[in-house]
Amino acid sequence: MSASDTTRRSVLVTGASRGIGRAIARTLGAQGWSVGVNYNSNAAAAEEIVAEIRARGGQACALQGDVSDNAQRQALVAAHRAAFHRFDALVNNAGVAPEKRADVLDATEASFDRVLNINLKGPYFLTQQVARTMLEQLRAGTIPEGFIVNIGSLSSYAVSTNRGEYCVSKAGLSMMTQVYAARLAGEKIQVHEVCPGVIDTDMAGAAKAKYDKLFAEGLAPIERWGQGDDVARCVAAILSGAFPYSAGQVFHVDGGYHIRRI
Repeated sequence: MSASDTTRRSVLVTGASRGIGRAIARTLGAQGWSVGVNYNSNAAAAEEIVAEIRARGGQACALQGDVSDNAQRQALVAAHRAAFHRFDALVNNAGVAPEKRADVLDATEASFDRVLNINLKGPYFLTQQVARTMLEQLRAGTIPEGFIVNIGSLSSYAVSTNRGEYCVSKAGLSMMTQVYAARLAGEKIQVHEVCPGVIDTDMAGAAKAKYDKLFAEGLAPIERWGQGDDVARCVAAILSGAFPYSAGQVFHVDGGYHIRRI
């Protein structure tokens, strides 16, 4: 990269090779961000979105790393810094559902550990490492401010008894947002949660018939599936600096699902 490239703000988006993360990476790339497109196993999909961002005049690179593994998290942060020479924002998007849905009375410790390690432990400690990097760069004047956005889920408060470990992981992510927001707000680093509803991705696609029926029955005031771009536009608004007096905010992107109705 040339020296001029360092004037672009950079963002690392975890789990950006598919679904919501892919939409976020595409949107931020189009808005002039240098994007670290993190993936775990699907290199081809990551390179595809990198090529798309570059074709539109943006900057991006594919960065492999399993967020549940400490050594790989460290390598991921180092690779992002090496690529872009600055670290302005982190979007903790990588997440998984249980490989097999099981009644909470039958769920296994192995499934619990896998989901919690990726969905909660990974972003918790990745945020710790990135926050330290941001503080270092803030004090050096390399970046003017920092942003950390956690992609949560309505499952943080809406119970599914056949995927309890997923609900617990997302509830934990919500509290993690509050903890880091309280710690970092005075350090010029905003931490927020974006809470999607039912989004049209491969994760929800397996239950398409179920959700089609629920929407027809009035699941949410806005009677349609959410799209990855709906979430991406919310993340982009946060990273634009549009909310300078906010900390630990939960931005619902769910068609109004969270509104209690009688």
